[in-house]
Amino acid sequence: MAARAFWQGQIRLALVSIPVEIYAATKSGAAIAFRQIHEPSGKPINYEKVVSGIGPVDRDEIVKGYEISKGNFVLLDDEEIEAVKIESKRTLELVQFVDADEIDVFYFEKPYYVVPQDDLAEEAFIVLREALRSKKKVALGQLSVRGREQLVSLKPCGKGIVMETLRYEDEVRAAHGYFKDIPASKPAKEMLDLAGALIDQKSAKFDAGEFHDRYVDALKRLVAKKAKAKGKRILEDVEEPAARGKSNVIDLMAALKSSVGKKPAAAVSKPKPRKRA
Repeated sequence: MAARAFWQGQIRLALVSIPVEIYAATKSGAAIAFRQIHEPSGKPINYEKVVSGIGPVDRDEIVKGYEISKGNFVLLDDEEIEAVKIESKRTLELVQFVDADEIDVFYFEKPYYVVPQDDLAEEAFIVLREALRSKKKVALGQLSVRGREQLVSLKPCGKGIVMETLRYEDEVRAAHGYFKDIPASKPAKEMLDLAGALIDQKSAKFDAGEFHDRYVDALKRLVAKKAKAKGKRILEDVEEPAARGKSNVIDLMAALKSSVGKKPAAAVSKPKPRKRA
């Protein structure tokens, strides 16, 4: 496998140990990065480490500090921080199993592919995968990586297993503070039926290849045009939103009926998806 393993070790379930390798399932997208440039000279701007009232300082004079109150810091050196890092035991202990739909979506952070390390590990790996699938459960454990302990979940994915890193409880804001003022009232049945019909019209199997970052695409076009124009200013044409009427009051029923009656654009212009090799 060409990719470099994020982690190698063993999954342990009671007395059963399964040697595995874990690989990142995602990669960075085609983002556009900008540098700040000194326009008169055309040279990039660099940044210096400075102290207020003192000016630039040497890198070897810098230590880490944790602010315990306004303007008061506890200073820590690299050796002290290193001493409290969690030692990696190269073992992912499965300590709990929960229903697959029991974990709220905002706890999930990043996915990884889990594969057996060798042929000898395959049998136990497949047993774990199929046991999770048959019980419709997600396995939970804690993995030590780069000195910190990460909460993770394991669930079947095709012939393999996907591990997802999870946020801890104190990393997630409570939803109640944001949703408390939203009415709990039920909509009229006719409106609900119309909204359901609209959802049915636009329902399809998920294909990530159908979506792309239009902003990044526009920036790439702009950079290419700018390079060709040799410095001349270029403004991309922007599609103006439809003009609104004088009133901000929306007739929801009329809007739903109009939306359901309108033929979806995707049904006209969307090409047939190509079969993957």
